[in-house]
Amino acid sequence: MSRLKCAVIGTGYLGKFHAEKYASIEDCELVAVVDINEQAAKDVAEKHGANALTDYSSLLGKVDAVSIVVPTSLHHTVSRDFLNAGTHVLVEKPITVTVEEADELIAIAKEKNVILQVGHLERFNPAVIGLDKEEKPLFIEAHRLAPFNPRANDVSVVLDLMIHDIDIILALIDSEIERIDASGTAVLTQGTDIANARLTFKNGCVANVTASRISMKMERKMRMFRPSSYISVDFQNKVLTKHKTGDKEMFPGVPEIVSEESVFENGDALMEEIKHFVDCIQTGENPLVSGDAGRRALQTAIAITNLLEANS
Repeated sequence: MSRLKCAVIGTGYLGKFHAEKYASIEDCELVAVVDINEQAAKDVAEKHGANALTDYSSLLGKVDAVSIVVPTSLHHTVSRDFLNAGTHVLVEKPITVTVEEADELIAIAKEKNVILQVGHLERFNPAVIGLDKEEKPLFIEAHRLAPFNPRANDVSVVLDLMIHDIDIILALIDSEIERIDASGTAVLTQGTDIANARLTFKNGCVANVTASRISMKMERKMRMFRPSSYISVDFQNKVLTKHKTGDKEMFPGVPEIVSEESVFENGDALMEEIKHFVDCIQTGENPLVSGDAGRRALQTAIAITNLLEANS
């Protein structure tokens, strides 16, 4: 199979890393990077021997696959143009601004028979990959806290940070959401900077999710209570801890608690995400984070955001 001709649209903080990964994958040829900032595009292009462009339109129909790493407000337009041209698309999260825009991209990808993958990077965290997903959780608690960073303030903390945990929770729980309760506030920006949401599912599971971009420390943890086990996932330190009942007794009639801890080496989640994208293109398999998965995470995040706005 010939090498895939690839391009990266947007060479900001994350886009330059996308370019770096494509340039290092044997099955890919990074032919171009695009940014409205000509110097930014040139800096990345020169590093990887690619062409630097300020307008992506000349690439339509000329490349096999693209990463779209532009502001969220442009995700729909840029993704739509490439999908219509028959190009496989990896678009950063959130998939689009509205559910209707996401629906259009999903429909085009299906019509053109191309891959549409959404960049929910945490799905490729080794601690998440190592999670035993067979036993369904009864209760989930997630905390995603970060110090203030002006880079991602075009969206609220829900669409910036909380959506990572929303996506994972929706993948773990095979049930529709019955009720959402949410509270939050703006502190340093015009949007919500700290928020909490409680998701109640039709199967009885409850997920309590907190996200903050104004914290003094970085924390990314999720805890799951299941019928016979308690699971703790530390996304930041790549640690997966499982506590479950054992065969022996701790006291008469009371089973012992057996603990297992798995510490994963610091992998390259972005590289794994892009390799998965390339593999799906080559095999025709559906991506781990499909357009439908991205749509569901977006729909839930929007519902939470609407509640926060109504309560403000």
